Amino acid sequence: MPRGVVLRDMTEADVPAVHELELALFPIDAWPERMFRDELSQPSTRRYYVAEEAGPDGVPRIVAYAGVMCVPPIADVQTIAVVPEREGLGIGSAVLTELIAEARRRGARDVLLEVRADNPRAQGLYRRFGFAQIHTRRRYYRDGVDALIMQLPLEVPPSGEGGTQ
Repeated sequence: MPRGVVLRDMTEADVPAVHELELALFPIDAWPERMFRDELSQPSTRRYYVAEEAGPDGVPRIVAYAGVMCVPPIADVQTIAVVPEREGLGIGSAVLTELIAEARRRGARDVLLEVRADNPRAQGLYRRFGFAQIHTRRRYYRDGVDALIMQLPLEVPPSGEGGTQ
């Protein structure tokens, strides 16, 4: 995480600011504000984070948000977003690292996610983490763009099992 950026759990108080970012970042497919509140109300299967830094006026501002749903053995990245002016600084990587760690803590064996077929930057991030495309959902997004379904296996056989040497 870049210096001055803090990752913490998303709270109800964060929802208006997160929803404002959602509308700006994903105008076609933005979640309704209520959906964020619904997701936060299910802590037994979900965990949401925000990354914040001090703005020019010294007041903290959210620069990224993300969430994961885990119903073992599967975890699903529900959302992940970084404001454009803070992309390329490692914030997305730090947030994704935490989502994967949370999936492991909750006993997931695989992490799944959907990513727009026209978003090579996000696809590259996921591939760097070991995600591989396993399916395409044709015309998944409201504007007709396909969704690539990607998977990251978490389960690793214990040493000495499942292979030859």
